[in-house]
Formats: sequence, structure tokens, C-alpha cells
Amino acid sequence: MGFTMTRAFGLIVVGDEILSGKRADKHMAKVIELLAARGLQLGWAEYVGDEPTRITAALMRAFASGDIVFSTGGIGATPDDHTRQCAAQALRVPLALHPEAEALIRERMQDTAAEQGVPYEPDRPDNIHRLNMGVFPQGASIIRNPYNKIPGFSVEHVHFVPGFPVMAWPMIESVLDTRYTDLFTRNAIAEKSVIVFGAMEATLTPLMQAIEQAHAGIKVFSLPSVDHPQYGRHIELGVKGDPDRLDAAYGQLIEGLHSFDARLGPELVR
Repeated sequence: MGFTMTRAFGLIVVGDEILSGKRADKHMAKVIELLAARGLQLGWAEYVGDEPTRITAALMRAFASGDIVFSTGGIGATPDDHTRQCAAQALRVPLALHPEAEALIRERMQDTAAEQGVPYEPDRPDNIHRLNMGVFPQGASIIRNPYNKIPGFSVEHVHFVPGFPVMAWPMIESVLDTRYTDLFTRNAIAEKSVIVFGAMEATLTPLMQAIEQAHAGIKVFSLPSVDHPQYGRHIELGVKGDPDRLDAAYGQLIEGLHSFDARLGPELVR
């Protein structure tokens, strides 16, 4: 399947601990940062608990979307880890021990035994169980884990990494830098906005629609606030998108705001 610029980057964060509030999600902010450093944007994100039916449904949507998706969490081998199994179910393929993953997991077990000063026992039940972390949907490729060698995996353009940030973030970065460099565009998205006082969003909507219709590759955004510590009640109204088309769209925005006799505050450029 070839790339088109309509393909989005998506993020699925798996784990009851996120939804219960036991842990705060750090992945979305970091993925936004990693993408932005490469001139890319996150198109959507989804949170799902450790419930196999919901995980499978989320992954079916991800595979069907054609988007480039990162899924974090649930790829271990404890009873509350379901992502590997759900990925296979979503794809309707069997699970299989990946040979390269097996080699890496065995290497990690040998390293651990050496660190503890004990002999490596490959057939010990707990070591056999650890190999389940390399059981992936058939046809998967591995994502190397620089932290402890226990790999993640990719199927098509959906990429599965652990929930631990120290592992997940370098793995996501590696996937971006090895598979998607052709999509990198520095400063591909520019943004310019202005603080507007004393105006209503409903009144400004026709102006916003006219700008989007007149300027392909530009989106208009409106961020109202009622209790901003600096500006108080206001709307941040702006345009974002293709840098080459931004100034013309912003000029139309400012001209339109003057026709409404709106009171304008500072301009913001990002």
C-alpha cells in the first residue's frame, strides 16, 4: 500500500492503570513531540483498558484505517496483557513464536543470569514462560528494544511497544527514523493566531468557513477561554497549515475581523 498525505499518525494507549488514574499517561505528549521534531502531527489518539474485546475492536479500526499507528502497553506475558493476542484476533491470523524475538529474549535471560551470578537454565519453567513475550501475530516483524532487548513488533503500519516510557519512546523513535523518513518535512505545519475580545464564535463562523474554502491546505481554529489568567474572556482565533499559504489566509482573517469591529489583542506565531 503506497503512502498518501491523507494518512494520519495514530496512538493507542492500553492499560487499566491509565483509565483508573493510578498512572498518568505520558505517551501522547511524547509522541506529539517526536512527530513534531520531524515535521509531523498526531492525527488521533485512543485510550483503552485491559479488556480484550475493546482492545481487539480498537486494533481492528487501526488496521482498517490505513494510518500509521503506535500502540503502547499490554504486550507482556502476565494475565492482564492481552495486546498480542488481540492483534492476532484483529488480523485473523495465528500467534507464533518469532525466531528473532526468541533469540533476543534468550539473550536477555542469559544476561540476567550472568548479572545474578547464577547458571542460565533455558528449560526452567519461568524462562520458558518468558518466551511468550516473543509470541506475535504471524507475519510480524520485530522492533528492537534498546533498554532490555525484549522486542516489540510491527504488523503492516501498526507498531506495538511496551507501556514503559523508557522502552517505548526510543522504540517509537527508531520506527519513525527507519520506516518513515520519506514523510519527514521540517516546518511543514505553521500556525498564526490572534487574541480576539468581545466577539462570539457563532458570529465568526462564516468568516472561518470562507477562509477554509478559499485556502486549500489551511485550517481555521477557534479556542475560546472564559478565565485566562492574562487575557480573561477571549477567543484565540487562528490559521494553521501550509507555511506558503499561511500569510494570505491570516490576512483574510484579520481583514474579516476588522469588518466585525472586533477588538484584537496580541498575535501569536508558532
